[in-house]
Amino acid sequence: MMPRAQTRPTLLSSARATGRGTGREQTMSDDKSIVKSVAKAFAVLQSFSAEKPELVLADVARGAGVDNATAFRMLNTLVQLGYVEKVDDSRRFRLGFKCLDLGFNAIARSDIRQLGRPLLRSLVGNTIEAASLGVLDGDEAVYIERIQAGLQRLAVDVRVGNRVPAYTSALGRAMLAWLPFDSLRAWLAEHPLERRTAHTLIDADAVMAELERVRAQGYAVSDQETVTGLRVLAAPITDVDGMPIAAMSVAAPAFGHTLEAFVEEAREITCAAAAQLSSAVRAAGGTAIPKRNS
Repeated sequence: MMPRAQTRPTLLSSARATGRGTGREQTMSDDKSIVKSVAKAFAVLQSFSAEKPELVLADVARGAGVDNATAFRMLNTLVQLGYVEKVDDSRRFRLGFKCLDLGFNAIARSDIRQLGRPLLRSLVGNTIEAASLGVLDGDEAVYIERIQAGLQRLAVDVRVGNRVPAYTSALGRAMLAWLPFDSLRAWLAEHPLERRTAHTLIDADAVMAELERVRAQGYAVSDQETVTGLRVLAAPITDVDGMPIAAMSVAAPAFGHTLEAFVEEAREITCAAAAQLSSAVRAAGGTAIPKRNS
């Protein structure tokens, strides 16, 4: 994430000011055109950061420069609007994906890589060690963006421009599943499938059954089919007609967690992020490949 400016005064920094009502806070108080409750709401949102993504009520109040009662009302309002989420089984709050809508509207003419980076960063955490964007090129999935936090212990070196067979990867299946099945069956019948690992599906009927499952559930899973020891879950990025123009994936080590636990953790956040990126790409003109200046 971009670092915040430390010295530039803003309306929000003024809303955080407390105490004696001097300086810029006094100016804001005297300005009849300012809705101070709106400024306080944004101060609440800006109390969250990459270093402090989850906060309890008292931390939010302290960061926003408001009392606990005001912070409580602001947080409940923002939760109802979708800009803040309550963390399950805790007293903590975090920013919701809806906050990205404002940014997406501001940068709507950017390409999918620029639009996707904040979402990819938000997906990488303690368990999920990498998040990627990919597009379909013939029978291969091509990585066009990647945020990686770990995976060195698995000796996985996936870079922008790397290609993998679409049928073996969650990234590829998330796009293949929405293509005409008759065409897919014909291609599978004519091309021998390569076994990448001991887990790779190489039977055409099994691959088709998996693609049908992907289409039904809305996401794809690869359990060590491309790289031994690596699990990947992916969801499609779709255009206005619901057709995939790209896909977003998250990856985690296979050891230490069951497949079910990985899917449970990754499914909802990945599908939500893919839906957000789909909306942003449609606003930007629906292209997966960055636009070039003519």
